[in-house]
Amino acid sequence: MTNNSISVHIVPAHFIESLAISADFLSTRDICLLSQAFKEWSQDVFIDNDISDLLSARAVFVDAILKKLWCQHHLDEFQISLVAVGGYGRGELHPQSDVDILILTQEETAQELEEKISSFITQLWDIKLDIGHSVRSIKECLKQAIKDVTVATNLMEMRQISGNDTLTQQLLPLLNEDVFWTSEKFFIAKCKEQAKRHQQYRGTAYTLEPNLKANPGGLRDIQTIAWVAKRHFLADSLEELVEHNYLYPNELFELLESQDYLWRMRFALHFVAGRSENRLLFDYQADVARMMGFGDEGKAPVERMMKRFFRIISRVTELNTMLLQHFELAIIKKNELCNITIINKDFEIVDTLINTRNDRIFMRPAKLIEMFLIIAQEPGIKGIHSHTLRLMRNARRRLISGLIDYAECRRIFMAIIRHPRGLGLALTLMHKHSILSSYLPLWRNIAGQMQFDLFHAYSVDEHSFRVVKNLHQFSQKEHNHKFPLCSKIVQKVRKPEVLYLAGFFHDIGKGRGGDHAKLGAVDALNFCLSHQMSKHDSNMVAWLVEFHLLMSVTAQRRDISDENIIRTFGEIVRDEAHLNYLYCLTVADMRGTNESLWNNWKANLLEELYFNTLSAFRHGLEKPVEVRSKIRENQQQALMLLSKENVDEQKIKALWQEFKIDYFLRYSPEQIARQCHNIVEHDRENPLVLISPVPYRGGTEVFIFTKEKNNTFANTVAFLVTKKLSIHDAKIITTKTGFTVNTFVVLDSRNKPLRERFYTKEISQALVDKLGQDTICDLPEPKLARHMKKFKVPLRVNFIKIHAKNRTMIEIIALDRPGLLSNIAQVFQEERINIHSAKITTFGEKADDVFTISTVKDNELTLQEKEALALRLTQDID
Repeated sequence: MTNNSISVHIVPAHFIESLAISADFLSTRDICLLSQAFKEWSQDVFIDNDISDLLSARAVFVDAILKKLWCQHHLDEFQISLVAVGGYGRGELHPQSDVDILILTQEETAQELEEKISSFITQLWDIKLDIGHSVRSIKECLKQAIKDVTVATNLMEMRQISGNDTLTQQLLPLLNEDVFWTSEKFFIAKCKEQAKRHQQYRGTAYTLEPNLKANPGGLRDIQTIAWVAKRHFLADSLEELVEHNYLYPNELFELLESQDYLWRMRFALHFVAGRSENRLLFDYQADVARMMGFGDEGKAPVERMMKRFFRIISRVTELNTMLLQHFELAIIKKNELCNITIINKDFEIVDTLINTRNDRIFMRPAKLIEMFLIIAQEPGIKGIHSHTLRLMRNARRRLISGLIDYAECRRIFMAIIRHPRGLGLALTLMHKHSILSSYLPLWRNIAGQMQFDLFHAYSVDEHSFRVVKNLHQFSQKEHNHKFPLCSKIVQKVRKPEVLYLAGFFHDIGKGRGGDHAKLGAVDALNFCLSHQMSKHDSNMVAWLVEFHLLMSVTAQRRDISDENIIRTFGEIVRDEAHLNYLYCLTVADMRGTNESLWNNWKANLLEELYFNTLSAFRHGLEKPVEVRSKIRENQQQALMLLSKENVDEQKIKALWQEFKIDYFLRYSPEQIARQCHNIVEHDRENPLVLISPVPYRGGTEVFIFTKEKNNTFANTVAFLVTKKLSIHDAKIITTKTGFTVNTFVVLDSRNKPLRERFYTKEISQALVDKLGQDTICDLPEPKLARHMKKFKVPLRVNFIKIHAKNRTMIEIIALDRPGLLSNIAQVFQEERINIHSAKITTFGEKADDVFTISTVKDNELTLQEKEALALRLTQDID
């Protein structure tokens, strides 16, 4: 139990005097006004005062409120106790934190008392205190605590506020008995609780919108150390761990410094958010940085604040790992003999942890790197011993220059990269314990580097680490079922280290200004040559870094069924070896950017681009596909498929006479057969809408055949938006007889193809009805999502040079918002622009839509027409 009272010198006397028990009756309004004044005072003194004093100040102020109301409701006349628990019990109360209280009662409570307690709690809500409360007897407290470690933890931090202290004094000794929670059981429960919490946050705090309290390395990890110490040593503070030789004084200072920084961030966040918020969302970051004194000039203050935050959580994670391991040895394994395996004169394995045999071993910098090579070589190693971890931390801080400066370190580092298990646990631990930053100064530059968008989920270093882990996963046969093509390629290449190094360097140029791919390519080339790689391999790594975005951009923004696009892409890629490496790097990069944005649609696009390019290489890029033979081939294959359905071949050929050649080039034989089969059997007076039950490229294909109208595309887009379907691809072809053939590929709100038959039928019929109307569908007033409001994406209209005759390609980049595509379609319609294809791509908050268009007379747009269209789009959409 913490001290019954909190002393803090900075609270102005008038706040407490106004709430003195002897004072007159205070109304709810009086207390609310006083609370608002206290809140304003807290904000004013935030920058100049110790954060622990400010947390204690609010606890003291809330204590005074509760004492006052406790007496006003005459609860002081009963044999009960008002007790603070949890963070409030510790005397740490942030501006909007919950105030957790326990009302400790006798076994039986009279109805009069129950009514007074109810009235007391109601007034606490009325004065806008976020109260978490329970009313229990001693017996009920113990019963709940024995079942739930969270309740037990809250009770361990109890602090009496008011009332009769007899019950509190009776409960206290019971909490220290082993029948309550033994030190061993409590330790195991808190470790499981922490592991489960870390898993919820993907095992990392290096997310761009971290949770200050619950993320790995956050405040909860510090509290876990304190809770275990409290249960095992009955310690009331982290300082006592120094007395028990579990912490060195410098480590205690580091832990307290980290806690203070996280406290200040959380304190500021509560003020900025105006509620109990622990997620440092993009919405709040600039204001929190300003309140913490980092400045207010653009993104730089946020970058400075977040870089320091990421350093802090890295320190906390290390100290948490080290101390919990110390506790495990003292609490769980205190009477067990360790199983020690000698590796060499410098290292040994203690149970499953690598340990040094000489406390001065890291005086030689190469030994820092060698330890991780041993971890790769010895599959029985599961982690680093706490003693060695402490030595490594100290040695890392003594380094004058990067480990890369030592030839022996360079040799060992490449041995790790080339080892079959080198990028497994060894790399994970090198990243976790900042050895990558110690080895490569360039990596230190991207450590904690923010990415200010909704497309990326992680800081630059965390993203790059995940990309390398994804690439390594392709080499592991147990993962073949996840990405069979990538696995097949990586497991066949002679030098997978070329691919791994491209993963390390692909984003290393970020944060320096300029083109990060070109900057990174120079860095990669220098690195490879200094590590004795051949010129050919070094150039390959540099090329992959420079062009690491090429494949994703081509697949997502270009029509990859167009032979010209494939030829242009192939000319840059050059050969099959470059294609293989680039494909695997692209998949790993896109998966490592944001897991929630990866889907089968993107996977299928990349795979189709890969095979189309591979086919072009094998046929010779210099030999373009002959258009007429391609048309004949597609028609013949379609007829073979239709013959199995007993479709009248003459009707099909008559229908084909209506189509322009584009149709047979842009659709596969399977699509041609399915579409034409339905068209010849359909009454053309009504629109034909087909929604494929089988996913196409990981999405759902919506096919439309109807009489050509100006509003067909705009109406379709507007309708699909109202159904919360996202459009990723569109093909628009008009026939010689005044009909239009439109195909859209859509995904639902979960980024998945449509599955339910009844839903697709409902959409199909509703779309038929809409297309039968002559007016444009009305869209509801677009509401920008909360997380989008802080982002500014200037509208850009670019015209892209293409080889296609009579076609113009236009790229429109804008803030992604409901109705954007429909607005664009409406402008095209009003400007009498024909749309032939559309590639709709969203990168977080940014929409990047590419259209192939022509004039109403099927000509390429002139310079004047381009300028007029760009002006109109800017006026109507921006």
